[in-house]
This record gives sequence, structure tokens and C-alpha cells, in this order.
Amino acid sequence: MQCLRFVLLIAIAAILYPEFLIAQQAEPEAKKSPPPLSAIDNDFVKKQFGSSCALIGMPPLVGDLNGDGIDDVVIPARCKNPMSDQTEDNFTVMDPYYTFFGYGNPKVTSAFSGDVPTDRGLALLVIHGSGTETWNSPTPAGKFVIVNLPFKQVTVKKLLVKKKKVMAIYLEETGADQMTSALYWDGKRYHYEPMGASME
Repeated sequence: MQCLRFVLLIAIAAILYPEFLIAQQAEPEAKKSPPPLSAIDNDFVKKQFGSSCALIGMPPLVGDLNGDGIDDVVIPARCKNPMSDQTEDNFTVMDPYYTFFGYGNPKVTSAFSGDVPTDRGLALLVIHGSGTETWNSPTPAGKFVIVNLPFKQVTVKKLLVKKKKVMAIYLEETGADQMTSALYWDGKRYHYEPMGASME
């Protein structure tokens, strides 16, 4: 009787063991950890957005900005002439700030220079992630240079848009009035939304 139980246990183990191995092999791919933000340096920025953009010392931020369940990244930077690298590095230049105020053609507005020298060339570099490598994927879902944003602090958190919560980029703007604004993705482009109060 014990011999029969032993044979039965061996048979069950032989049936279940291959399924266990398949599950073990598939699991690491599904649970692959996202790349560390420390991977974002000036070499990464140049590779993704060309030689006219560089980091400004603010940390990059991660969040699912386009609602596809995959992490995206927001990189505060300074870009001298992003239009020149747009085609070569496969990204889109957007100007939701001037679009909100009536004229947002980035071919024109990306050349605007503000009154405050420290605000000139400020941009947010956004990469919509894809696959298990998220924002570090060799084929991201989209790359964007958002120009003409007068920011001194950036955060990523939820925003209520038409009774729906979406992840947004919040900006504490430069200037004496300490305006706060938000950028959110509508499925095609980023929109600028002034909030009025400071984030402090």
C-alpha cells in the first residue's frame, strides 16, 4: 500500500513539475523591475533628445501619464533648439503653455526667449514607456519636448479632468505670483491648465 502511494506521489510530481518550471521561467519577465532613475544622465538625454538638451539638476519623475498602465518619465531639462533634433531623434515638440494663451505653434514659440535668463530654454522631456522596460524601452510609445514652461518645481500626481482622475505634471511656476499649473495628456497631446495657487 505504501509502495502504491509512493508511485502515485511520483506520478503527480512528474505531471506538475514541468508546469512549475514553465511558471518559474515566465515569472522573471513579468516581474522585471523598472530601470533605476539613476540611469538618466546627460548621455541618456542626448541619446533620446539630441545634443541641444541637457539636465538642469532636478530629479526625473515617474508616473503613468497616458493611462496605459506603463510607467512614463518626466525629465526637467534645458533645450537650446529642440526643433533641430526633432526628426533625427523621433520626438514631438509641444507648447501647451502658449497654446492655452492662443498661439502654440512650436516652430515659432520654441524660439521665444523670456525676460528672465534662468527661464530661457526650460523644457520637460517626457517619454511614454512601453513593455517591461517602461520608459527605457528602445521603442517607447512616444517622446515629447514640452517647451516654454516657466517652472521652478515639478511633481507628478493625480488631477481631476472632466470627472476622471488622470496622472498629471504639476508645476510651481517662476514669478512673483507663484502660480501653480498642471499638464495632462488627452490621448493626443498635453494640455496646460493654470491652477492659481502655489504648491507650498
